[in-house]
This record gives sequence, C-alpha cells and structure tokens, in this order.
Amino acid sequence: MTATPVVPAARARVQGERLEHGARLLAEETPIALTYRRATHAVMLASPCDLEDFAVGFSLTEGIVARAEEIESLDIVRRERGIELRMWIADAPAEAMTARRRRLAGATGCGLCGIESLDAALPPVRAVEQGAHLTLADLARAVASLPSAQPLNDTTHAVHAAAFWRPGAGLVAVREDVGRHNALDKLAGALARADERAADGAVLLTSRVSVEMVQKAAMIGAPAIVAISAPTALAVRTAEAAGIMLAGIARADGLEIFTHPEVCGVAADGR
Repeated sequence: MTATPVVPAARARVQGERLEHGARLLAEETPIALTYRRATHAVMLASPCDLEDFAVGFSLTEGIVARAEEIESLDIVRRERGIELRMWIADAPAEAMTARRRRLAGATGCGLCGIESLDAALPPVRAVEQGAHLTLADLARAVASLPSAQPLNDTTHAVHAAAFWRPGAGLVAVREDVGRHNALDKLAGALARADERAADGAVLLTSRVSVEMVQKAAMIGAPAIVAISAPTALAVRTAEAAGIMLAGIARADGLEIFTHPEVCGVAADGR
C-alpha cells in the first residue's frame, strides 16, 4: 500500500513509428475506511492525501456529525492494504448514525453505493440561506483562478478538484482527488477545520454536477456551485429546491446559470 498520491509507472510512448520507453507519474487510489467508534461506516477509493480533511468533510456532508467539534478524536492508521480513518464521535451523533447505518464499498466515482431504499437515495435537501452577494465578475474571476491551482492534476491529468472562492480573498482552499465526491468532502473538511463559512462564497468543481454533489454542498451551506462541466437534470431540480445557484459549462468566456440567478444579481429572465 502506498501512502503517496502520485506513483511512477513504466510506459512505452508511441508517436507514429517512433517508440520511446520511459515513465509517467500516475494518480494513486487507495482503499480508505472511515470508522466511527470502531465500526466501519464506509470504505472509499480515494487519493491518499488531505486525509484529516476527508474524514471531517465526509462526516459533515453525510450528516454523521453537525459540527466538526463532534469528532472527539481522529487517528490515521496505515495498514497493509489501505488506510483507516479512525474516529470517535459524541454520544448523540453516534446513536443517530447507528439507527440509520449503511455500509458503503465505494468505487472511485460512486456517490450512492450501499443505499438500501429509493427514499434514502433522495432525502429532503437542506435549504441554504443566502450568503455573500456574488457578481458575474466574481464568478468569472473564480473560474479563471482554478486551472493554476491543481498541482496533482497538472502532474497526472487524472484527478478532480473542488475549491472555495470568496469575494475579496480569491481561492481560499483547493482539494484534489481521484473521486469527485472525495474532492468535495476534502474541501468541506478543510473549510470546517479553518472555521471558514461556506455561505461566504462559491464552491467550484471541475467535474459534472450530480445530485449528491448538490446534496453535499447544501449540507455545508454553500449558496453557489460553479462547475466546469454540466449538471444533471436531477441536480438542477435539487439545487432549485435548496436555494443554491447552480452554474455549469464554465469557461473563460462565460458560463450557464441553471438555478437562482438572483444570487449573482441576474434576473430570472436573464436581464
């Protein structure tokens, strides 16, 4: 088991009739178990970096705890075939988790593995209170700032990023992972550990926006999501219900706003 997010691999590069032997750095994916009070709640395949952020963020976005302070202890235990994020949580959240426990064996791109009913897959989304006012110029600056802040992807061309941008501060935090859900969880944990309010800015994503990404953003109170790719139709409906401004297809020359354009001062009819 490697504990580094990037590992070298031998490769043969073919260009036309030319063959060149060498090596390339590849993104690692490692089984990571999240355990609470010695019981395994989830096993996810993820990049083995920013693990404290991952543990805290996953706990928050999955509703296991309401505040990072409810995690009383966190130990990172490296094992032969993976990593265990061993947490001890307060009595009340532990009892609630036991009542609705689900066990996940999560593939890299998986967001709903282990859900046992349709109702559990689509619980009522948390309503997000309006936070800082964001302008269209703010969103353009946020999108422009992201490409240069992804060192792991620059090296491997194989990971997602989730970032938080705040007016007046720019990019506050960026987290990368082979899994887009993991990247967002790591970002959520980083914000919580830094006492940074998600309500004060926008979440940026390099991936498509599926419903669970909106659900996670709502859990941390983010009023805006801006993504490089497109959302799913269910993600749009969920963002509308949550009061989240959801924008996608973000490029240097513009983006498309699907829900709550009033968050950035745009009228519903586009004026």
